Amino acid sequence: MKHNLIIIGSGPAGLTAAIYAARANLKPIVFEGVQPGGQLTITTDVENYPGFPDGIMGPELMDSFRKQAQRFGAETFYKNVDTIDLSQSPFKLTVGEEMYLANSVVIATGATAKLLGLESESKLMGHGVSACATCDGFFFKDKEVVVVGGGDSAMEEATFLTKFASKVTIIHRKEEFRASKIMQKRVFEDPKIDILWNHQVVEMVGEPDKGGLEKAILKNKEGKLVDFNCDGLFLAIGHRPNSSFLDNQLKTDDVGYIITKPDSTETSIKGVFACGDIQDTVYRQAITAAGSGCMAAIEVERFLESLH
Repeated sequence: MKHNLIIIGSGPAGLTAAIYAARANLKPIVFEGVQPGGQLTITTDVENYPGFPDGIMGPELMDSFRKQAQRFGAETFYKNVDTIDLSQSPFKLTVGEEMYLANSVVIATGATAKLLGLESESKLMGHGVSACATCDGFFFKDKEVVVVGGGDSAMEEATFLTKFASKVTIIHRKEEFRASKIMQKRVFEDPKIDILWNHQVVEMVGEPDKGGLEKAILKNKEGKLVDFNCDGLFLAIGHRPNSSFLDNQLKTDDVGYIITKPDSTETSIKGVFACGDIQDTVYRQAITAAGSGCMAAIEVERFLESLH
């Protein structure tokens, strides 16, 4: 069976595209993947999404998005798209044993924050451990926090966190940053920021239901373990775009983020659109992702009309 539109991904971008496309009577199908709701599902409190003065839990917000899309006729499936063939239209998508055909595709598979891969890290995510300072910095007023990383994003997160935290310590495993000189200068000149060179985080200690993170255990270059007390730990070791399933069929940057045309969600292939964090390396916010999902749906509608 051939579909008007298949949306891959179920964060704010994919589900907003589904809401708009469903209301335009395009009967979209959404493949939500194995982490439905995207990165917002690991964000406990969302306080910066307009319309929720008291804040809302990330998973709850995404659930509302999904229900709204379903109400207008979008079909959603907790399935992964394994492969996609964009060489000719209709596009072919393989989902497990099944094959789907689509006249248009919206890719909203997002990006995944790179993590250290510790068990304690996933246990404490959202309980003192975060991968997004702009999302969670506000919860650390007058607290002491740590930022892990050495690139531009680590410098940005550390500088941003000084608005709230009483003290920010950047922990870096090397003895120099790879961040741009201007970002480093900002950090070195900030009295609220300390730097701990040649250390890496090997463990995080605390209980999610007993106040969360208490301390990080660090290893210095001599291999000695050091306890470091902190109220919050922010990972800023980069993001990975979830684009490998595309098998280089679309134009991306060196890292794998899909390149879209200026002021548009159009990709290098006609009929294929990309929105949200898979093509946004700048803002990475739920609200901007949702906005680009709306753009994608409107562009899909115009594209499908042009086929007749």
